[in-house]
Amino acid sequence: MKIINRHNFFGTVCTIYTIISLGKILLEAVVQDVFGNYQENLLVMFFLSLAAAFVLSQYYRFQEYPLLLCIAVQYAVLIVLVMLITWFVGRYRPLSEGAYKDMFWSFTVPYAIGVVLYYISVFHEIKRANQRLKKIRERSGPDKA
Repeated sequence: MKIINRHNFFGTVCTIYTIISLGKILLEAVVQDVFGNYQENLLVMFFLSLAAAFVLSQYYRFQEYPLLLCIAVQYAVLIVLVMLITWFVGRYRPLSEGAYKDMFWSFTVPYAIGVVLYYISVFHEIKRANQRLKKIRERSGPDKA
């Protein structure tokens, strides 16, 4: 059993919230035979979050490239996915006149905020790890390194 502490509290809350929300959507779909726009929107947000987390998690594979190029390619992959989903949905039901623009902004703004926060935390972790390595090297001395 994992102990909840101050280091994993927010992640634990997010995980529990996600499980409860997805459970509610599935339960309503099965028991009440209700599957409306808000349930569809929540599922789309969940799958886009999965896609964004996956794409961001692949950064380590592209560290030799400039960061801005990496971010731009990651964003391009995801925005193409968003537009493809919008196009696919439009094949089966009518879209509003500004559906593509709305999806663009609905994804871009939260994603941009998330990317900034993500890369700040990544570089903060790298800085802390480098400081720890420096301390270890200092303690081991020049003969032991």
